[in-house]
Amino acid sequence: MKQTTVAIVGGGLAGLNAARLLQQAGLDFELFEARDRLGGRILTVDATGAPGPGGFDLGPSWFWPRMQPAIAALVEELRLQTFAQSSDGDVVFERMSREPAQRYSGTAQEPQSLRLVGGSAALVRALADTVPAERVHLSAPVKHLTLDSGRVYLVVSCADGSSDTVTAEHVLMAVPPRVALSVIGFTPQLPTATAVLWRNTPTWMAPHAKFFALYDRPFWRDAGYSGSVQSMVGPMPEIHDATTAYGQAALFGFLGVGAAERLRMGQEALGRACISQFARIFGAEAARPTAILYKDWADDPWTAAPEDLVSTGHASFTPEWVEGPWKERLLLAGSEVSRTEAGYLAGAVEASADAVAALLTRLED
Repeated sequence: MKQTTVAIVGGGLAGLNAARLLQQAGLDFELFEARDRLGGRILTVDATGAPGPGGFDLGPSWFWPRMQPAIAALVEELRLQTFAQSSDGDVVFERMSREPAQRYSGTAQEPQSLRLVGGSAALVRALADTVPAERVHLSAPVKHLTLDSGRVYLVVSCADGSSDTVTAEHVLMAVPPRVALSVIGFTPQLPTATAVLWRNTPTWMAPHAKFFALYDRPFWRDAGYSGSVQSMVGPMPEIHDATTAYGQAALFGFLGVGAAERLRMGQEALGRACISQFARIFGAEAARPTAILYKDWADDPWTAAPEDLVSTGHASFTPEWVEGPWKERLLLAGSEVSRTEAGYLAGAVEASADAVAALLTRLED
């Protein structure tokens, strides 16, 4: 039976940042990630859809360094390269299907949003390099937590279908509260108030889907467009330039179609509707992409709980996320519990740093 001081549940940005901070503090830890990859909702792919440094972010893509100093400092510490989100040119607004789209002169983006060269997964790769590989376990979902005599016993599923038990003095839960509640059992059970709080906390990205169209060149820029669109017609209410730092041209949009309707329509029909919208706004060349990419986060069981299938916005900060017998052994560390940036990349950095700081204080007492 493996023993450790701290068990980290979740290998996304929050879990990896917590692991980095624990490594710096000299604390023993083990990190368990249910997926066969690190990153969680950070998923960067190339033009074929394969994970890697291609630069197309199927999950979160932007951060705002002037408003989010914690992630700005982390990016600088890890010496990652950034570039500004392209916003030069005119913006488009679609109000009604029976009216032509309206074009307006763009204004300088303030505050400026940045993207990472190589996509948001560059942050994941850099953080993974700061922690010992043998402490990171992939395809290892935690199925049950048992609190007994001041220790936590974690039942972890193994890739071969068996399970293992790990004991820890403390657990950092670096996954969305709803997901934790839906896939992990607790003995003793969480207090009703805690369970209700977790269940009512929305998971950012979980209800959403993103569609990308890749092109040989960013032709919309030549026509004076920024690539930014706000539409009440759809199917994408929000569209942006997704051209990578390497120059691979692309547009992307968030689907405004609900998760249940997306499932009914199917990916092929949704793709046709999205390409039709691009062509309607940017012209015939937009109807001929070289490739398309699509990610429906509502179809990802490690991201979306049943309650997440309806978009309800960002989580609200709550001072006490854990009550009852678990209070002294379990800390939430994921983006949803961030004090100021719930759901964002910056929130994952902030929440994980806060959780580790609270844990270090407990261990000093």
